[in-house]
Amino acid sequence: MQTRKKRRSRTLASAGSALMLAPNVAMMRLPLMAMDGISWSLGSEAARAVNEKTIALVEGTFAAQVCLLKSALRFWPEVFSGRTPSLFNGVAAEHSIYAALEPASRRVQINFDRLSKKA
Repeated sequence: MQTRKKRRSRTLASAGSALMLAPNVAMMRLPLMAMDGISWSLGSEAARAVNEKTIALVEGTFAAQVCLLKSALRFWPEVFSGRTPSLFNGVAAEHSIYAALEPASRRVQINFDRLSKKA
């Protein structure tokens, strides 16, 4: 039980630390997007940014909904076993929030690594 809590806090911390890189990624992308703006067309970096954000939003929304559906399916087994359902004690919300943020944090980390190599 204790190791599960430690593992969950480590994964939440890693997702949070990756999201802390988001302002750095935005600042590294600005010069590239400015160079794309000179050509008066939607450049490759701007298109990539919009595309990645859209995909991360869809993946995060889907992951959160799947997490909540799994919690809803476990509702009655948890009630009959005498435990508080995860939908009521906040565990389901915590898991769905992490599931929603995980795709975005993964994309931010990938972008940071990619843009750091360009600089």
